[in-house]
Amino acid sequence: MIIVSDKAKDRILELKREEGRTENENIRVSVKGGGCSGLMYDLGFDAQIVDTDHVFEDKGVKIVVDRKSLLYLAGTTLEFSDGLNGKGFQFINPNASRTCGCGESFSV
Repeated sequence: MIIVSDKAKDRILELKREEGRTENENIRVSVKGGGCSGLMYDLGFDAQIVDTDHVFEDKGVKIVVDRKSLLYLAGTTLEFSDGLNGKGFQFINPNASRTCGCGESFSV
C-alpha cells in the first residue's frame, strides 16, 4: 500500500485541474534503474491499468503500481513539499537503505 499525505493529495488534485486531466487518469508510481543511488522514482498520470498492476486508493487518490515496483514501494508515503528546501513530490520509503541528497533516488 502507498499512503498519500494531505498535501500530496491537494497538489495531485490541483495538477489534475490545471492540466485538464480526466477522472479516469490515476497516479502511476514506479521504480526504474538510475540515479546516483541506483534506483529512481517515476511519478505521472496514467489512464491505463493492466492485469498485473496493483491499485491502491488513499484519500480519494487512486495510485497504480506495477508488480515489480511494488516490491520497492510497499509502505511508502507520497508527500509534497513546497518549502524553502525544494518544491515537489517526495517519497518516504521505509524500504530504502540509502537515499541521495535530492531524494529522487534510493537503494535497498
